[in-house]
Amino acid sequence: MKFRTLVTGYILALALLLFAQQRHSEAAQGTPAGIHAVVDLTHTLDAGNPTFEVNAKPVFRTRTVATIQKDHYFAREVSLPEHFGTHLDAPAHFISGLWTVDQIPAERLVAAMAVIDVSAKVKTDPDYQFSVQDIADWEHAHGHIPQGAVVMLHTGWDTRWSSSKAYRNADAEGVMHFPGYSLDAAKFLVEGRQVVGIGIDTLSIDNGRSPNFPVHQYVLAHSTYQLENVANLGQVPAQGALVVVAPMKLAGGSGSPVRLLALVK
Repeated sequence: MKFRTLVTGYILALALLLFAQQRHSEAAQGTPAGIHAVVDLTHTLDAGNPTFEVNAKPVFRTRTVATIQKDHYFAREVSLPEHFGTHLDAPAHFISGLWTVDQIPAERLVAAMAVIDVSAKVKTDPDYQFSVQDIADWEHAHGHIPQGAVVMLHTGWDTRWSSSKAYRNADAEGVMHFPGYSLDAAKFLVEGRQVVGIGIDTLSIDNGRSPNFPVHQYVLAHSTYQLENVANLGQVPAQGALVVVAPMKLAGGSGSPVRLLALVK
């Protein structure tokens, strides 16, 4: 009887030890239960980030206001546009009276994410416009895009990020050539799938040749936010991940640089 008690106690102690080791491992990895990877979808902000307009001077500026050697702490002032780097367009960016960036409900900033890959088509057509057929093909393979999701368009354009010239891809007349959403595809996602946000790894949701931003006009008018200059979409599965959208909570902001994180389950 004592031997059985000893064995039972040993097994219980071993189980507790293994459980504690597992919890310690999870804590060390820093990822929530059920999440096996966190993918950063954000480009680092610096003066070399490509911009929609060509500027004579950098629009991203920093000034050191304190140093560890002199003040015993380090601090800077930073100046940059609202729509710079990886950023969010709030509905107020194009539509007066709709949500500014600080007014977007927090529950819309954590959502299921669908990643639709059109990079093969973009290689032969830099002006490619994402279509309803692309959505149909994705849904045939993966099922319907979940209601309330964020749809990300993976064009592969982020591989050009280190060169503003290649990223803007402007011709001799200054017209840029990069892929974007078609208006029909945007309408289907907003009306047919009730998405809360759409994103892309280029300078704009509208393709580079667009003169009047019809996709911006439509999507933002329906209180759906936009994400531009997204990074690393090729590292995220087509379905099953969650996206955390974390813009600065700027009072009255038309948009904001954003930290985007994909939580891969």
